[in-house]
Amino acid sequence: MLNTDRPEPTPGTAAHPGTATPPAAPGPAAPGPAASGPPAPGTPAPGTAALRELIAGELIAARERTARLTDCVEDHDLTAQHSPLMSPLVWDLAHIGNQEELWLLRNVAGRDPMHPEIDPLYDAFEHPRSERPTLPLLPPAEARAYAHEVRGRVLDLLEASPLEGTRLLTDGFAFGLIAQHEQQHDETMLITHQLRRGPVALTSPPPPAPVGADRLPPEVLVPAGPFTMGTDTEPWALDNERPAHQVELPAFRLDTTPVSNAAYQRFIADGGYDEPRWWTPEGWKHRLQAGLVAPLFWTEEGGQWLRRRFGVVEPVPPQEPVLHVSWYEADAYARWAGRRLPTEAEWEKAARFDPVSGRSRRFPWGDASPGPEHANLGQRHLQPAPVGSYPDGGSAHGARQLIGDVWEWTASDFLPYPGFRAWPYREYSEVFFGPEYKVLRGGSFAVAPVACRGTFRNWDYPIRRQIFSGFRTACSVEGD
Repeated sequence: MLNTDRPEPTPGTAAHPGTATPPAAPGPAAPGPAASGPPAPGTPAPGTAALRELIAGELIAARERTARLTDCVEDHDLTAQHSPLMSPLVWDLAHIGNQEELWLLRNVAGRDPMHPEIDPLYDAFEHPRSERPTLPLLPPAEARAYAHEVRGRVLDLLEASPLEGTRLLTDGFAFGLIAQHEQQHDETMLITHQLRRGPVALTSPPPPAPVGADRLPPEVLVPAGPFTMGTDTEPWALDNERPAHQVELPAFRLDTTPVSNAAYQRFIADGGYDEPRWWTPEGWKHRLQAGLVAPLFWTEEGGQWLRRRFGVVEPVPPQEPVLHVSWYEADAYARWAGRRLPTEAEWEKAARFDPVSGRSRRFPWGDASPGPEHANLGQRHLQPAPVGSYPDGGSAHGARQLIGDVWEWTASDFLPYPGFRAWPYREYSEVFFGPEYKVLRGGSFAVAPVACRGTFRNWDYPIRRQIFSGFRTACSVEGD
């Protein structure tokens, strides 16, 4: 089964990095040019040859990124478990190949398994992450060779595929599913790199500084009315993004940008972590049990807040969006500020709805696939851009950075849309629906464009902080 390998709960404990020993030369973090993703709905469909080229580009971009994340450290860093919350990097590497073989070579092409004996090792539902270091996993060289052999056969299959005739093949869906899966695991491996201790292995240039960000209004108004949430037309959308449906919302106000480190430091300085009234009962209990006093990877020294970012200790940049906070922390901040977290529907309306045309866009800026002028995506930078960046990526309502930079916690539980149907299998979404998970939207700097769109839904436990998570706040409009 294909899945995004959701982590198991770790009640009462924050993520605790492990230790790593190997020396490794720093390597580039930024991937090369990425493919553009599936065509925008409503545009002429590409011919089969063009679609093949597009799919091949996405698969190659994902594999190049996987190589950057696994070639920059020695083998003993690949086989080590750097946190009980994460798999060894070598597990992710072989799991990527195994899922690609299962879906494309077996399910689509009908071929026999290459190595059926390893299937149970790389089934994310059979072995929780904490157990994976004890499994007889493929060593790094064999994992690379296996993934390489699978990819070669897949590219041959792609060249011969009609890309039509079945639902899995239409618009190249199964191939797009695999490209997204690999990029999602690349984000997971980047989280592991953030958790690991040891020499710096990844580097990247900082994001460009915004111009005029200090003149932006603090919030934007999203008027009352209906909008279309979800999609029926996005070719590679996953089942939980479907179907498109009408949602009626009252007017609300939303922060123009994600909450910054400077704003979050004011919450800390005002005793936000010491005042139970700002926290839900479950959140306060977790704060005490886990000993939370600041975002993950922050430490205070000599009255200054520092953070550890991919092996580098540096002052916390005041104008960057706050990162590595749990849902409980985001919710507490919002209450302290006299506001609340937006619902998932509010977030999507602010991101997609165009009041001039009355339609929902693919992205805040329109239907065009993301470019470097729109959003901080694809691991081009190993940190969020300062708040107010990417004016070309702004929404019709004036909000910025709704795509990229940080995953944004919402107030909503992860639930199916009306008329939801699991496809192509239940375990991607359906088994996770319920109040245990909170929805995140928008994607982070670690998300590839192929796995990011205005309808994309992420979800996780409200205690999670190792993910690249931030938030923005909202408030209702009185009298609406």
